[in-house]
Amino acid sequence: MKKLLVPLLLFVFLLCGHPALTQTQNPDLVLRGKVTGAQNKTYLDVPFEVPAGVHRISVDFSYTGKERKTAIDLGIEDPQRFRGYSGGNKAHFTIGESDATPSYLPGPIPAGKWKLLLSVPNIRPSEESEYRAEIRFNSEVEDHGFAQAPLETGTRWYRGDLHMHTAHSDGSCVSQSGNRVPCPVFLTAQAAVAQGLDFIAITDHNAVTHYDDMRELQPYFDRLLLIPGREMTTFWGHFNIFGVTRYLDYRVVERGGRSVNDVLREVRDMGGIASINHAESPSGEICMGCKWEPSNTVDMSLFTGVEVINGGRHPLISANFWDKQLAQGEQLTAIGGSDSHNGPALPGESGAIGWPTTVVQASELSVPAILEGIRKGRVFIDLTASRDKVIDLEARDSADAGEWTRMGGTLAVSSGHSVAFRILLDGCAGSMAHVLVDGLETPSLAPLPASKGTEALSFSWMSDGNAHWMRVEVRDSKGVLQLLSNPIYLNHLNR
Repeated sequence: MKKLLVPLLLFVFLLCGHPALTQTQNPDLVLRGKVTGAQNKTYLDVPFEVPAGVHRISVDFSYTGKERKTAIDLGIEDPQRFRGYSGGNKAHFTIGESDATPSYLPGPIPAGKWKLLLSVPNIRPSEESEYRAEIRFNSEVEDHGFAQAPLETGTRWYRGDLHMHTAHSDGSCVSQSGNRVPCPVFLTAQAAVAQGLDFIAITDHNAVTHYDDMRELQPYFDRLLLIPGREMTTFWGHFNIFGVTRYLDYRVVERGGRSVNDVLREVRDMGGIASINHAESPSGEICMGCKWEPSNTVDMSLFTGVEVINGGRHPLISANFWDKQLAQGEQLTAIGGSDSHNGPALPGESGAIGWPTTVVQASELSVPAILEGIRKGRVFIDLTASRDKVIDLEARDSADAGEWTRMGGTLAVSSGHSVAFRILLDGCAGSMAHVLVDGLETPSLAPLPASKGTEALSFSWMSDGNAHWMRVEVRDSKGVLQLLSNPIYLNHLNR
């Protein structure tokens, strides 16, 4: 028999203000109450109100007396239906429109009276337990990812893959019986770990259902950051979005309706970023909608990146498209993606995860930090899928002994001034560093040989006062591309 716990509620209060983007953001509601020994083996309802406009509810639950064998189990229901029960094994859960903590059902969040469902399997006759439930609406941390705290702290180069597909779109793999079947998300994450990656973004076509699987898997893969991603697949080109778990309508029309710009503005408003995929792909019936050829004008400043390298064994390179955007004044970060459709593919096979590897310098292993590293252009692409190769680029006006401008940054330099550059390499002995000015090699800047494990290669370039971008490609002795840096921008508007 259920007993309403309203008389036992000490207080319910609403905390105002926009929550900070941290796992310790203030709760919107706090529910407190007491359970006594007289309520052993009973069920208790704790009601609370959810306002309109909520798309996610997150709950943190705690109680006293565990050391004296008190047990209070947890579940929840919305105004219409049961939404889940985790017993005593979860102190935190979240329910969103597209994903939820295991034990709970994702779906719309109706306004009205919700109830925490407390079960008391044991409390001793003389005991009294105080519980506390913190309720958060529209948690930004959980809207942007599946980990409540960074998986690692400290600035370094983090290695990952930003383009892959699973059973939730057209990813497939061989079953135990040898049949080709939709491939589970778990196998993709497992392959990424085997490749030594730090992060992956699963980007199934237009779907959001993989987010539920990713939220389940993140606690297990506690050294592999799972970034919410989605390949927005239109008739006139594909682009990935990252860091957004809410559904966005992918249905872009040719005229008189929803545009790519509309989608991109929504992504930005939600704190995510977007990157154009395989822009120079064949199109038509060979690969329907794969080439970037939008039917309407797209505001390229709404994009953060371009997938310059797609795939590993036979990479599709869209460097010409990227350079054209830079020539028009855009500052778009080059990234790569395996575009894997077969999670268990072995290293060296077509579609192997982490080939190419996108390497991002970030302050920690979290979704906000990785996305910020991409925004800043602190990224290079490793086409060898190594675990140790590094390239970075620095520049400064030779007349100014100040700080170096790093890869992804902008340097203002007057006409007639010499610019000093340093190419910082690791693991590239025997290769050649090719300097590109505005996307092209120039006879005045000969390739520089790499001969050590860790080294800095220097060169200088005379500024003409105009806008340029300088980047580096590392190639092996046969001319095969190994590493691709992002640029340093000279006399561009700041990023």
